[in-house]
Formats: sequence, C-alpha cells, structure tokens
Amino acid sequence: MIHLQQALSELLGDAQLVSTALPDTDIRLWLIDGDNMDRAFSPEETRRILHEPPYWSFCWASGLAMARFLAEQPHWVAGKRVLDFGAGSGVVAIAAAKAGAAEVVACDLDPLALDACRANAALNGVALGYSADFFAEADRFDLILVADVLYDRANLPLLDHFLSRGRQALVADSRVRDFSHPVYQPLDQLHACTLPDLAEPHEFRHVSLYHAQRG
Repeated sequence: MIHLQQALSELLGDAQLVSTALPDTDIRLWLIDGDNMDRAFSPEETRRILHEPPYWSFCWASGLAMARFLAEQPHWVAGKRVLDFGAGSGVVAIAAAKAGAAEVVACDLDPLALDACRANAALNGVALGYSADFFAEADRFDLILVADVLYDRANLPLLDHFLSRGRQALVADSRVRDFSHPVYQPLDQLHACTLPDLAEPHEFRHVSLYHAQRG
C-alpha cells in the first residue's frame, strides 16, 4: 500500500487511496479519493496523468459490471481456472475468486496494477496469482475475463488471442459501439458507473458483455 500511495502522490500530491465499498457488491477496493478528482488540475498534473494514468486507482464501469455479473451468475467461474486480462485494480479477479473459482490469475503489464491487485486481494481476503505477460501463460485456463480493455481500439486485435490461452472468454466493454467479431457473441447488457465518478458521458454506463468459445 505504501508503494501505491507514493506512486499516486507523485502524480497528484494530495491524492489519497481510500478503502471504498463498491455498490451492490461485497467488494472493497483501494481507490483514489473522489474529492480529489473534483477540482481543476494544474498543467503539470495533467501532463503527468496523461503520461502515466493511474488507472489502477479507479474501478471502471465495465469491471464493476462484470464483478456484479459474476456474483449473480457464479457458475461462469465456480471451480474453474480463470485469468483476468488487463486486471487493473483487480476487481474482476477478486469477484471471480469470491464466486468460487479454483484459481484466478490477475494479468497486467503495469507493475503498479499488479501491486494494486495484491493490495485489493488482501483487503478482500482472497488469494490470486499474478502475471505480467499473457502470452507467457500456458493454454490451461477455462475462462479469460476481459473488462475495459477495448477503450483503445488498438487493442481490438487482442480479441483474436484470448482463446489461445483459455477455452472461453467473457469481454465487458462500454466504449466500442460498432463491436463486430465472428467469434464473440452478445451475451448481456449491464449497467454501472466508474468509481470515483469521472462525470463520463452517460453512454459509458451501458456495458456490453460478449462471449466467445473455442470451436
């Protein structure tokens, strides 16, 4: 936690990580305090945030929506080996563990995100595995979970790779409105907002869930 707080303070001097209860879940996360986001940032703060955004200190809408989905429908993960791709804060990985997954690996390129996953796993009393390289993982997972990764359209080609490491994939996204892929089928429409609230456009609270299965 100290390391994470120091990293956040280097971006926003007075920002604090606070233990935050996620609505309609039994999950708590260390998130940036909402009051700190409700102010004007200096040009230097803006530059730092854009250069190295602390996305691990937010619970993004797609992640929250998928966490709720897994709590309501635990059969998707119960007893299974699961990898959470682009884990960020770890909210989806934690939800999978709480829903009875046999093994959950939180995977993220950012070392700070993996540190956040560790801190949040401890906060929720669950055990996770950790990986910094999805493509170094063996093809051994029952399910790949992906939430709020397609915000950058450059990540769309990743859809072709998720089934190389897992038999099935669930993808939650609120950004791509023209989503089309021959393998991924619409599964559900979910609703959630990012925490703390970034006053994002209302359309980003509508989360689409897609499912793919290896043939």
